[in-house]
Amino acid sequence: MQEPLIFLPGMMCDARLFEPQIAAVSSERAVMVVPLTGADTMAGLAAAILAIAPPRFALAGLSMGGIVAMEIIRQAPERVTRLALIDTNPLADPSDKAVMRQAQVDKVASGGLRTVMRDEMKPNYLAPGPKRDELLNLCMDMAESLGPSVFADQSAAIQSRPDQRETLRSVTVPTQILCGAEDALCPVERHQLMHDLIPGSQLAIIEGAGHLPTLEQPDAMNEVLKQWLTH
Repeated sequence: MQEPLIFLPGMMCDARLFEPQIAAVSSERAVMVVPLTGADTMAGLAAAILAIAPPRFALAGLSMGGIVAMEIIRQAPERVTRLALIDTNPLADPSDKAVMRQAQVDKVASGGLRTVMRDEMKPNYLAPGPKRDELLNLCMDMAESLGPSVFADQSAAIQSRPDQRETLRSVTVPTQILCGAEDALCPVERHQLMHDLIPGSQLAIIEGAGHLPTLEQPDAMNEVLKQWLTH
């Protein structure tokens, strides 16, 4: 049996974000998807995951999940055997986003989760394609399943996240950087930066995908992830 694999989903997403990847690799290894709940800082989320994780594991995180993955590497590098960073960002949150994030939290607390997801978040997620409406509906279902309190905690964690560029410079395990070519939230240049910071890392740009290539282009994602897990 190969080393276990932990997937960390993006903001307001759950295990359904990785459904095609779980199906592709679960015959060869144990797979865990850990929800990003129960803390409102990246350090707290990472510590909670490490408390329940196997002693050593491969780690793949998308978007906010990638940010938590970087914090896990910072806290416990000896436990991570491989690292995949997908459509994510190693930089701290810009200070000028604080007002916007608080306004979103206030709207959600007043019953506006569906409105915020529909009008302010989901339009930035996906590239044009035949599955766009279906996947946007799935994103809404995942967000509503998690609910307003998780939105508030995750927003706080994103806003207070540290800059992880020094952490990435210290990474020595096999690392795959992946990005949807049309990602409007975490653009390709952020992934080139991470690739440049991590010695020996691999960079893959997934054509025809935006911020959620695991669902938009699952076959291409699975091919890259299988290579990362076996080389």
